[in-house]
Amino acid sequence: MYDVLVIGAGVIGTAIARRLSRYQLKIAIVEKENDVSMGASKANSAIVHGGYAEANEKLKGRVCYQGRRQYAQYEEELHFGFRETGSLVITMNEEDLPALEAIKANGEKNGLPDLEILNHDQILSIEPNINPDVKYALYCKGAGVCSPYEMAIALAENAVKNGAELFLNSEVLGIEKLDEGFRVKTSGLDFTTRYIVNAAGLYSDKIDQMVNEPTFTIYPRSGEYILFGRGTGEVLNTVVFSMPTKMGKGILVTSTYHDNLLMGPDAINENTEDVTKGTNVERLYDIYKQGLSSYANVDPTKFIRSFCGLRSVSSTDDFVIGPTATKGFINVAGIQSPGLTSAPGIADLVTEILEEEGLALVPDETYDPYREAIIERKEELLPADYIHRHLDLPYDNPDKVICRCEQVMAGTVKDSLERGIKVTTVDGVKRRTRAGMGYCQGAFCRNRVRKMIDLTYGSAIDPLSDQQEGGYDRVTRQEFLEYLQEREGEDFDLTAYANAAAVAMAEDKVRAAAAKKETDRAIGR
Repeated sequence: MYDVLVIGAGVIGTAIARRLSRYQLKIAIVEKENDVSMGASKANSAIVHGGYAEANEKLKGRVCYQGRRQYAQYEEELHFGFRETGSLVITMNEEDLPALEAIKANGEKNGLPDLEILNHDQILSIEPNINPDVKYALYCKGAGVCSPYEMAIALAENAVKNGAELFLNSEVLGIEKLDEGFRVKTSGLDFTTRYIVNAAGLYSDKIDQMVNEPTFTIYPRSGEYILFGRGTGEVLNTVVFSMPTKMGKGILVTSTYHDNLLMGPDAINENTEDVTKGTNVERLYDIYKQGLSSYANVDPTKFIRSFCGLRSVSSTDDFVIGPTATKGFINVAGIQSPGLTSAPGIADLVTEILEEEGLALVPDETYDPYREAIIERKEELLPADYIHRHLDLPYDNPDKVICRCEQVMAGTVKDSLERGIKVTTVDGVKRRTRAGMGYCQGAFCRNRVRKMIDLTYGSAIDPLSDQQEGGYDRVTRQEFLEYLQEREGEDFDLTAYANAAAVAMAEDKVRAAAAKKETDRAIGR
């Protein structure tokens, strides 16, 4: 019998499992997909939010900052990719100042010590390339960006290293309450456990209702994004938000952890819980146009990918975290934004709840919080002649180039496959190594990655294990550019526009770098 069974291997479930692995406990993580981080954890804004946006009266308002303040330590221990950048909520309207001041006051109520209202000149000294019509901004020094799927992978690897057991391809089909604990039937094995932590994301209401009367419902809310090529994100130093609405924090423009420019998300309430398999060109065009109001010099030809994520919105409009009418069954549901930021705080809170429910927490002296990085953020790429010389090396040579665009070598891929979690998909390797995340989106490296998986495990994998080939109907670069041309009109010269934007972006990178150096010096970052 397990002491704790965690349902769901997204960033919340893996954070909880890793937190519990500090103790002498037998822990299982069950996940219906073929890898960790397959839901909202792999398709979101990747922002480590300040903690000012959610009302203090709500649990998500109180726990966000508690999660944010742990990110530096998490990064030091797990090496998944986090950097503090600061964030700006900007407005071009004088009349929005009272609303910004109200957001600041709410953040201070949530415990934030690093909020400031900036005027026009102060904003441009930090972020010289945003809309020059900007009037005011709420600046949060400690906000940042991370790699969310790498974070979930790192948490899962470390939990497994410390004794937790991960069971993939194990959809929960039923839960039976026993005199002592539960019997959990899955599409893989059946389990008995003393406690259950329900961190099943979009399906958490269904899991809850296997043992409890309905008390909340999960409604999917989709958000689409545009991702641009490596280096495009260097034009911005901070996460730039527009003024929030009741549907969310508005369209943001930011650099990712790995220096791609990211625009999105929009917010559409859906009537299905199925993970979307496509994006919509009209929605992406609207996101692009709204994003231009924050940063205008975007080269649309640098578009490399569109994607869509589903947020788990609870009918309570808050996180649903706590014990239930069924003793030993803990809900961790409705974890929409700022769920990623809150994950460390949620893990702490759930641990406290389990202890209050009777789980004995005896520290494990062998617990090791550290996990080595698979990859590091590349400041500069290797020269083209080096890549060319290493393309045709044998697969057992760690210096063989597997991915040209992201410069991923065979040794890195092999490392990603030998960390205690069997990776059986091309996409799984992509999330761990970035092989396939460059301009060609896997056209060059897809078969090389398959070969590496086959050689490492001694068996062939599903040839459709890359979503690019598995029926996902994403808007492509060409489709987006054609639609852009159509919407802008026949007088719109895409080539001239893109060329001018490319020149402007190059100049903006220089300006942004100079401003960042000065800002970092001034605030001691």
